[in-house]
Amino acid sequence: MMMQRIKMICSYDGSAYRGWQRQSNARSIQVVIEEALSKMHKHPVSITASGRTDAYVHAIGQVFHFDSEKELDEFHWCAALNSMLPKDIRIQKAELTDSHFHARFSAIAKRYEYLITDRIHDPFIQKYMALEKERLDVAYMRECAQLFLGTHDFTSFTSAKIDARKPRIKTIYGLDIKEEDGFLRMSFIGNGFLRYMVRMLAQTLIEAGKHRLRKEEIRRMLESKDKQACRYKASPQGLYLVWVSYGGKEDESELSYAYHALSSCARQ
Repeated sequence: MMMQRIKMICSYDGSAYRGWQRQSNARSIQVVIEEALSKMHKHPVSITASGRTDAYVHAIGQVFHFDSEKELDEFHWCAALNSMLPKDIRIQKAELTDSHFHARFSAIAKRYEYLITDRIHDPFIQKYMALEKERLDVAYMRECAQLFLGTHDFTSFTSAKIDARKPRIKTIYGLDIKEEDGFLRMSFIGNGFLRYMVRMLAQTLIEAGKHRLRKEEIRRMLESKDKQACRYKASPQGLYLVWVSYGGKEDESELSYAYHALSSCARQ
């Protein structure tokens, strides 16, 4: 029986899950999707994602792949799987691809968004944005953000438990900070991100915005390449994996969809 590789783009509200990755003692998004696919196939099905997201982190455009012997078109793959998934996990797109595609290793860039609001008494936003009651100096945050652009060793901005064999050198192509209606949007585009890296960079810039960190202190932090150098890590609720790029023509339309979805979420 011929196997077909399926690429899927999914969105999820991470509020009820302990992250993407399968865990022995907690519910994860990967497990929920694999259980639905296994029920469809009547045998175990494993999926491979572009990367993990932490507990309570959300996604607009997470990508995963799996192999299947089923003969469904792209529309019916979406419809069938969505009918079996909870409403906080949605398949946005399915694509029939070939065995050379790999959700993780074929990716060339990712985009994360971090949302911050001062609406600290709004009960409807608590799970979807970081709460910050202090006024932030956004211009100074943008100035400090320039330090992270380009290729650097980001050892100082990752988990202390990271595997020593894992490369710490990453390239950040863009880091934008925009004031929007009722919230602040921080956008990170890079060729890859280490565990906790976006959250640690985000909180470092927030501290700069409060004038609790100076630009030179952040520069020394980055240049030290020391796991203990940065003690800041933003809350997970404001973080979204927005988009994963594979260099294809579809990237532009998928990014447009992602921004529309994220803006809709922010207005809620």
